[in-house]
Amino acid sequence: MFKTPMFSIRNTLFLRLIFTFLLILTPLIILGVYLYQWSIHTAREDIAKTAASQTTFYLTDLENEIERIKLLQFGLLEDEDLNKLTLLWDRMGVIEKTDKINSLRNRLYLVQNSSKYIKEVSVYINPIGRVISSVDGVSPLVKTLYDSVLSVYGSRNTRIIEWNDGLYLSAAKPSGSPKGQPLFIVEIELDQQTLTDALAQFNTYSGSGSLLLSANGGIQLASGSVASFMKEASLYVAQKKNAGDYGEARSFGGQRYYTIFAGSDKLDMAIYRFIPSKVIRKPLDKFYTWAWLFAAAALVIVAIYAMSTYKFIHKPLLRLVKSFRRVENGDLEQVITHESKDEFGYLYSRFNQMVANLRSLIDQAYRQKLMVQRSELKQLQSQINPHFLFNSLFILNTMARTGDTERVEQFTIQLGEYFRFVTRSASDEISLEQEIHHARTYTDIQLLRFSRRIRARFEDLPMEAAQAKVPRLIVQPMIENAFEHSLERKEEKGLIVVRFVHAADEFRIMIEDNGDDLSEEKLVELSKALANRDEYAETTGMVNIHRRLTITYGDRGGVRVARSELGGLQVTLHFPWEGQSDVPIADR
Repeated sequence: MFKTPMFSIRNTLFLRLIFTFLLILTPLIILGVYLYQWSIHTAREDIAKTAASQTTFYLTDLENEIERIKLLQFGLLEDEDLNKLTLLWDRMGVIEKTDKINSLRNRLYLVQNSSKYIKEVSVYINPIGRVISSVDGVSPLVKTLYDSVLSVYGSRNTRIIEWNDGLYLSAAKPSGSPKGQPLFIVEIELDQQTLTDALAQFNTYSGSGSLLLSANGGIQLASGSVASFMKEASLYVAQKKNAGDYGEARSFGGQRYYTIFAGSDKLDMAIYRFIPSKVIRKPLDKFYTWAWLFAAAALVIVAIYAMSTYKFIHKPLLRLVKSFRRVENGDLEQVITHESKDEFGYLYSRFNQMVANLRSLIDQAYRQKLMVQRSELKQLQSQINPHFLFNSLFILNTMARTGDTERVEQFTIQLGEYFRFVTRSASDEISLEQEIHHARTYTDIQLLRFSRRIRARFEDLPMEAAQAKVPRLIVQPMIENAFEHSLERKEEKGLIVVRFVHAADEFRIMIEDNGDDLSEEKLVELSKALANRDEYAETTGMVNIHRRLTITYGDRGGVRVARSELGGLQVTLHFPWEGQSDVPIADR
């Protein structure tokens, strides 16, 4: 997990494996969350539908019961005893009055007992000034009470009436006169406690509650947990218009409840059921717990998978990559140890074998190149031209016969330096200054022979390049080649020029002559010979020097040939140049 130009953390196989694993795991997690939410929604919908169905059924049953009670109430309006008491009161005797009143009370009592929702049945008889009740019996009719009853009931004799914190059903017997007061009013008071007790049947879930509200909110009957937050619940439901408004859970008294609504237009009442949200979630608590366990297990699995992937795949792979980079940088002693006998163990063993083979091949190739280089150098050293030796001895003999002792001494010194240089077996690399000095010595010896026909000019060697290390015997053979193949048969004005050119990253030694024998075919043949990489092909001195330079410097060193501006051959020796006197050119 180290960031390098070729190997960054975002490109690692490790992160891709982790990402792929998470990509596989993510749909499962999303599916689990979806199933959980879908289960909660389905459970809530099922419970809401069941609760609404139960409430609606109860309200329908209550409507039918109220209708039955109203029929009984209207039946009282036609009761014979009641009508006789109202119309013939003044004509009856005491015994008959008492008998009729008792008969009416029994009838009222029977009506009261016909339904659990009836608390009391009363008849207000204005003509005789009496109130007959199924509970309290006969009592005087107070004029103010009767007027209040008339004002409240009026014509509202088809619905439940809220009055004095009670629920009532009323029916009046008309007097026959358009503007006259009714002969009597039959009043049935509904039992609120019975209604409250009936609400308890809806509290089937722990912590649930029910609320019954009248149309104008005057009557509020609560059962179960709603009693503790009835005011808050009443304000909440007053803001809602229909059953579709109760979709989400709402907090009441520190706990969240789902609200189910069912209303009755006939009764002008509505029942609201408050079911705790935990009731819906409770069957899914186990699923919820398992979901969290699954999530925790997934995280643990991801962590274990990540650590395992890092330990068994990424780390060994990183080790292999780093080892390859070390080998790439030249460290051929790199060996990877691995205890496990897995795929990486096989890769590591093959890597170690590859490095060992590479090390062996490189060592073999290096030694081969070195031997070739040395053999070529020895071959050059052994190629002491017998003709050159004969000519040198002839010149020496001539000088001795003519008594030119001064030049004899100089010539023998030069000849001794020449042979000592080409025959010594010291280091294969010398300073450029020494190489050029040897080339000058050889040229001076040859000029003694051709002094009348050939001249030589050496430009000054740049001081910053004097101590640069170069292979031995790379310049003198080129000058020898110019004498033998270009200028030896020239009758006059032969010229050899040795120049030095250096650029920012290359140094060149250029040997030129003005020979007349260089044809285009010969120049092309020389170029092809230098370009030939076949190590087993026949070589010349120039080709040998070219190979030595390429062995030493790689593709940045070698020999190039071209036609000189002087007319003859131009040979250029080139190799890398750092531009500093204290840095060797031969940077191997």
